[in-house]
Formats: sequence, C-alpha cells, structure tokens
Amino acid sequence: MGRSCHSARAHARETPVRTLLKNLIALAACAAGLIPTLSLAAPIQLCIDQIATPGTDGRVLGHLPYGDALASDLVAAPPGFALGQCLIQRAAAVDLTRLIRATREVPEIAGTLRAVSCHRSTERQRAVFCGPVGPDKPYHNAMERARVVAPPGYSEHSTGYAVDFGLRPAPGCPDVDACISLTPAGRWLLAHAREYGFELSFPIGNPQKVTWEPWHWRWVGTSSKAPGATTARTIFAQARTSFPAKPAVVDTADSWLRIVRQPPNPFAPAPLPKPNSPTKP
Repeated sequence: MGRSCHSARAHARETPVRTLLKNLIALAACAAGLIPTLSLAAPIQLCIDQIATPGTDGRVLGHLPYGDALASDLVAAPPGFALGQCLIQRAAAVDLTRLIRATREVPEIAGTLRAVSCHRSTERQRAVFCGPVGPDKPYHNAMERARVVAPPGYSEHSTGYAVDFGLRPAPGCPDVDACISLTPAGRWLLAHAREYGFELSFPIGNPQKVTWEPWHWRWVGTSSKAPGATTARTIFAQARTSFPAKPAVVDTADSWLRIVRQPPNPFAPAPLPKPNSPTKP
C-alpha cells in the first residue's frame, strides 16, 4: 500500500526541497484518490496467528461487522428442518415456516430442503473460521479463508437472520456448495425465496469478493411493514445499500435505504413451475 496522505503532509513540512516536491505530488495524488489513506482502525486478532485491519468502511477482508443476536430473540427452526441445531430470529422463523410449507407443495423438492447452519455466535464463528487456517491446513491465511467464510464478528449468521440451506438426500451435491443452484430446490429458492422475505447475500461477482453462495440467504421480511423487518433491514442497511443482494427483496419503502431495484439476474435458471392447479373442463 502507498504512503498515507497524512504522512505525505508531515514530510512536506520537514524535508528538503527535492523531497518536498515529491511529497507535493503525493498530496495531489491523495486528493485525486490515487493513493489510499491508511485506516484509523486498530488491527484485530481473528485467530491466534491471524491479524487484520478494518477498512475505512468497517469491513474486514471484505465482510461487514455484525453483533451477536440476543438469546431471547432466537427460536428453534420448524421440527425436521435442521441438520443439528438451528436457532433463528423469531420474526424470521414465521416466514421460514411458510417457505418450508410451500416447498412441500412442489413434488420435485418436497421434504428435501434442510438447514445446514443458522445462528452462530461470534465464538462459534471463530472456531469455524480459524479451524482450517494454518501452514499445513487447507487455507494458509485469513485472507484465503475469508473468501468462503466470514471472520468472527463479521458474519451474517451471528445476527440470527441468515440460513444456509442444504439438501437431504443430496446425491452428488455436498453442503455449502454452488451445485445447489443446479438442483430443483436451489432453483426454487432463486425463483421464490424473496416471496418469503429471504434474499441472496452473496450473488455471482459480488463486489465484496466473497464466493458466490447460492445456499446462504438472509431474512429482511417481505416488506418493511412485516413484523421485525425494520430491525433486520436496519442491521443489513449498509450491506443492502453498498452490496445489494440478488435476488433481492425490494419494496417501495426501501427508498430510505437508497436501494436501487436490481435488473433480472442473468445467471438465475428458469423458475420451476408452481404446483399444478385444477384445470377447468
């Protein structure tokens, strides 16, 4: 990274004429945005031997900061849906229940959709993030790991509004893999999840440079008037404004977040047909 604008100004007052001219040029570059300024945030320790410095927008390795949900706000997911424990925000659980019921009406996917992961505390996230990081492990450093998993304190899962969907049975498609987008259930989520208040946090080619995650959906409510939606949308305001989901939940009340309606996703497969309705004779 280049020198900061602040250091260029300091040297401009203390150095000889030749260096002064160089620093004046550097100051001009700073003004034009060509030299990034150093973040004022202090470095944070992600793992035992992994340190990162938040950027000027608060992100660490591409991910925005999120706090832990209150235990009193979390409830268990509908019976039979979770692979293990799945706690989710009370408001989101209502729409999640509706979503699960809707999938049961689609023969191709009835009973196959499951929750791989829901709420994860910051400490749990630390274990998930740091476990495979190290010299002789799958990820050599935190930067590599952050492409596929958020650092502790920077995961949407800690809010209690995010769900990682999976399949059971899942022939040939492991959990948390992009192959879910090619399955009937994954295609149904891309076409219909937003009808139940869920949007895809990390679409293809997202500017956060996070891997495409067609299994990871966050709840923001079907509209801002839905119970609990204002709280969720406030938590995700920066993400939804700077890094819009796609498919996204968008309604007229979202204008206060300066959210621009997204064009149709060119990567989304054709939607699955809805359950057959009785035909008129």
